[in-house]
Amino acid sequence: MQAVETYPDAEADLELLREAAAEAGRIALRYFRKDPEVWMKTGQSPVSEADYAADKFLRETLLAARPDYGWLSEETADDLSRLDRRRTFVVDPIDGTRGFLAGGDVWCVSAAVVDNGRTIAGVLECPAKGETFTALPGGGAFLNGERLAVPPIGAAPSIGGPNPLLSALPAPLKARMRHISYVPSLAYRVAMIAAGRLDATFVRPNSHDWDIAAADLILWEAGGRLLDPSGERPHYASARVQHGALAAGSGELLHVMVSTLARLDR
Repeated sequence: MQAVETYPDAEADLELLREAAAEAGRIALRYFRKDPEVWMKTGQSPVSEADYAADKFLRETLLAARPDYGWLSEETADDLSRLDRRRTFVVDPIDGTRGFLAGGDVWCVSAAVVDNGRTIAGVLECPAKGETFTALPGGGAFLNGERLAVPPIGAAPSIGGPNPLLSALPAPLKARMRHISYVPSLAYRVAMIAAGRLDATFVRPNSHDWDIAAADLILWEAGGRLLDPSGERPHYASARVQHGALAAGSGELLHVMVSTLARLDR
């Protein structure tokens, strides 16, 4: 069995993330279903005053506690001096902003600590659903304190993701799978696999570190994997923060999905 690398202070980092994400979630709830001000970013992606308020709180709180860590957030201009730091906070103050603005409950605060490219503490705080996911390397993944384990996959697996990638799956699998409808938060969609609510998902190209860094560890510790077309786990907090197409799941189903991505890559 491969030894699990240990990270000094990871437990303390997780507790810091958990407390900060819980308060950021409460801040976001003050704007939830109350018509917050909204702006459109490049690519017509919305951002609201709730995103900015939660981001400001997280940045000030986390960096005050760990001033030697780098900072990478969807709602903060990227300062590449973070590349000089071994550890980096990787944050999305509201993952699933479109769902948040529509009044749906599938959105979350995504917060991670990345050490040398790997997530070593991850939290998804989903206040509208009353759910908190947490994970540490080798320490397991938890939902509201209950340990998570990816269940065996049945005869009709539930698979999420964009239609062009689903359409590329082998015909026998397409004939028996159940296509899960759109989930506004990518982080939450990956965590659904860890919680046994979804068997697998494709991730369209151009996801960012802040979308998946926390969810990756949660899925990994529950027994699943998030992999690129070459079967490798993503690295985070490097100079490039975008990713190509990915597949998340477990077992033979994940192998088929990764093979599909590799074929499309070729």
